[in-house]
Amino acid sequence: MKQISLLGSTGSIGTQTLDVIRSNPDHFKLVALSAGSNIELVASQIREFHPLLVSVKGEEEARKLKLEVGDSTIILSGEDGLMEVACHQDANVLVNAVIGSVGLKPTLAAIRAGRDIAIANKETLVTAGHIVTTEANRHGVALIPVDSEHSAIFQALNGEDPKSIDRLIVTASGGSFRDRSRDELQNVTVKEALAHPNWSMGAKITIDSASMMNKGLEVIEAHWLFQIPYDQIEVLMHKESIIHSMIEFRDRSVMAQLGTADMRLPIQYALTYPQRLARETAERLNLWELGKLHFGKLDMERYRCMKFAYDAGRAAGSVPTVLNAANEVAVAAFLNNQISFLQIEDLIEASLNQHVRISEPGLDEILEADAKTRQFVQSKL
Repeated sequence: MKQISLLGSTGSIGTQTLDVIRSNPDHFKLVALSAGSNIELVASQIREFHPLLVSVKGEEEARKLKLEVGDSTIILSGEDGLMEVACHQDANVLVNAVIGSVGLKPTLAAIRAGRDIAIANKETLVTAGHIVTTEANRHGVALIPVDSEHSAIFQALNGEDPKSIDRLIVTASGGSFRDRSRDELQNVTVKEALAHPNWSMGAKITIDSASMMNKGLEVIEAHWLFQIPYDQIEVLMHKESIIHSMIEFRDRSVMAQLGTADMRLPIQYALTYPQRLARETAERLNLWELGKLHFGKLDMERYRCMKFAYDAGRAAGSVPTVLNAANEVAVAAFLNNQISFLQIEDLIEASLNQHVRISEPGLDEILEADAKTRQFVQSKL
């Protein structure tokens, strides 16, 4: 039985991870979880799954949660609590489902404690991919992707020699504004941006999908997960989100992984790898119902965040850290109606232009670059 620690239990990936655990009680046990400030939902999760340890955002949230659940579990808060959940002594797998670079330090702590990582928090690899992958190799820890695109590549590589890869082809739905020109994006609203045509995701990821920054971050994540140069990673527009990613091998054979737009599939695979468990009640993929699939070439001028991501990835060092931090603050500002949608790009570009690159940053330098970038973007709001 897999003993699981879960970071981000109340978010989209977190709640779907709990769906997988709920459906497979003989295979998975939740031993620890972390959440933010949705105390009512966390309390219901505690009552159902009986974790040994829970951490929430702050001391006030911890006090409220104790009033809800009493002494049924240990309740901590803040960064220290997050680290305790990540490294819980009874867990052998950490599911990192938090949003943002807050997931970096607990992931490193879990790796050093010998826990395998099911990683849905792409910002961890974007911000410090060189450190995370080095530490995982040093401690013999598996980094198993949860994002549907990276899970698709991971699955298609089973039994294959990674040296035979010619291209990784990552698919993108195009998000909520895929059928609009740049001129039509001038006055779009938060509500419009959150209306993703295919996936049900959290607010931050949905906005990133609309700007295509989400796909840019996934390109950087793919570089670190599969150790593939950026020139061999391509993004293909695919409206239906049925093919989640493809690999083209040197002999020009292409392997693709297909499935419905259901994140519980890659979550479950990450938790059961290398085995597969049945999903009897899951929707089948009937291609005859779709009739046809559509594909298109990515326009870097239309989606400027994709260019920022490729440029940052190739620049390496501290630059991807700046890219991610600037995007996190800018997206939060858009969600709070402080800036327009297109100003997200402007703030990211300004942050990248003002940054003095550090070629081989350590963790402290990464955290400092992250903090300074956030301060810079805040000063521009």
